[in-house]
Amino acid sequence: MLGMLQYEFVRNALMAAILAGLACGIVGTYVVVKRIVFISGGVAHATFGGIGLGFLLGVDPVLTAIPFGILSALGIGFVSRKTKVSEDTAIGMFWASGMALGVILIGLTPGYKPNLVAYLFGSILMVSHSDLMVMLILDAAILVAFALFHREFLAISFDEEFSEAIGVPTDLIYYIFLSLVALTTILLIRVVGVVLVLALLTIPVAISRRFVGDLKKLSILSAILASALTLLGLPVSYALNLPSGATIVMVLVFAFLLSRLLPRKGLSQ
Repeated sequence: MLGMLQYEFVRNALMAAILAGLACGIVGTYVVVKRIVFISGGVAHATFGGIGLGFLLGVDPVLTAIPFGILSALGIGFVSRKTKVSEDTAIGMFWASGMALGVILIGLTPGYKPNLVAYLFGSILMVSHSDLMVMLILDAAILVAFALFHREFLAISFDEEFSEAIGVPTDLIYYIFLSLVALTTILLIRVVGVVLVLALLTIPVAISRRFVGDLKKLSILSAILASALTLLGLPVSYALNLPSGATIVMVLVFAFLLSRLLPRKGLSQ
């Protein structure tokens, strides 16, 4: 594997793993603490519609997935909060319609039909330099947003009603947070794909919660673990000749199972 570092696509994959881990550690911490994993799954799958739109228009699918994913996240948040439709119904509706729309738009794309496996289950070894630039910009946007709204995100994660009582614009902050979840999902598409995004968002945080209780330390440790385990998945997939995205997820699952054998010191599970 060390000899493969001479190849640009391997170096790109390693950098993508680090960038993905950084976003997962930050956003995933609040996703798990606020218990909106299912919403995050809905956002992730709804984003597939944007990928299909990109193929139809003949542009980079990741670029069209960005506005589509954000609009889907805002739609889920609005429907679940402002209408009589229950939250799980809203999530299921956007989840299914986003995936269906993506498949329809790809079906309408003239010429050769693209391989969907790389977008559904990831292909980190296909990350290009332009993909890395997009990932870097998305990481920067996520970091800036959390630097600006860290306290607000923290407040609504633990007690939204009290936060609203003391003047925190909870709806606005919630919509901003869902938008960041959408950006993180798009950032992970190349690494593990739409279907497996939740693994990187949640498993590193679930492992870290056993050992640290402070939220800031939890984010840092989760980011380190997400990056390290993603990096570990690359040589494993190479050695066993297995798909990279699925292998990375199985490495995460194995690490989680190992963590259950160690004494718990952090937040309750």
